[in-house]
Amino acid sequence: MHSIYQYQEFLSDYLQSQYEDKEPRNLYEPIHYILDLGGKRMRPVLTLMSAEVFDTDYIKALPAALAVEVFHNFSLVHDDIMDDAPLRRGKETVHEKWSLNTGILSGDAMLILAYQYFEQYEPIIFRDLAKLFSKTALEVCEGQQWDVDFEERNDVTIPEYLKMIQYKTAVLVAAAMKMGAIIAETSEENANLIYDFGLNLGLAFQLQDDFLDAFGDPETFGKQVGGDIIENKKTYLYLKAVAFSEETEAKELRRLFSIQPEDNTEKIKTVKELFNNSGASKATQDAIQDFTFKAFQTLDKMNISTDKKEMLKAFGENLMGRKV
Repeated sequence: MHSIYQYQEFLSDYLQSQYEDKEPRNLYEPIHYILDLGGKRMRPVLTLMSAEVFDTDYIKALPAALAVEVFHNFSLVHDDIMDDAPLRRGKETVHEKWSLNTGILSGDAMLILAYQYFEQYEPIIFRDLAKLFSKTALEVCEGQQWDVDFEERNDVTIPEYLKMIQYKTAVLVAAAMKMGAIIAETSEENANLIYDFGLNLGLAFQLQDDFLDAFGDPETFGKQVGGDIIENKKTYLYLKAVAFSEETEAKELRRLFSIQPEDNTEKIKTVKELFNNSGASKATQDAIQDFTFKAFQTLDKMNISTDKKEMLKAFGENLMGRKV
């Protein structure tokens, strides 16, 4: 097994080896641009890690890992268009740097390129990878649409929200891990268990992201704290606070999540107090722990060595150990 940093290096080197000078340049340059913005690349790292968990050299998993990374970045290009976002990882978004049409077309090309990486596998493995990938890609689109729909609704339930983040975020984490298992040709039971591990860890990660958005340290979180509150996003924290609050406080929360003041300082302060006083903050932290524990429970059933179970558990603990 290798370290996360080593997997990131392996992937980066492989990505650079795949670049070609192709025409039309305005189709391919934006693709190279978004992929070179980097990030932690945790999803493809999970594919490489998962292959080695099941005793297969990470090299065999590189094409599938890159397919995951290309697909993830395709979704970011289109998400940025939908959100009219000016920046991605501190740099201009593709549609801002080039044009809206280029962003759409380059994103489309990335989805097709992602599928092409699976062509490097034998027919049976290709079939299983492509089948999982198609299912996951459609679920991500469904999750994104629910997210958009929820912005206009005031009656979103906790189960609906959990399903939305499962589809929008967690299924790709789960699929990335199962792809490593498919390439390693481990048992179907192992492949399904590593999928469940990734799914529950992905849910915990997204809920923690929601929590840190409100209560994180700006220096360690890496994003503007209170961004979800400013944008009136009805996160798990918000939904729990509305459910737990007396009618007066719930009404105030709904009011605050319907306005866009020029200075959000007081709004953020009041909302965070309502999150804490209602018990929503604790309920969210409890849910994060519950999903993390569910992920770890799947490890007990997995037919792998104890040291590899410990390695996966340590990875999960490290992922969930981001500081507030």
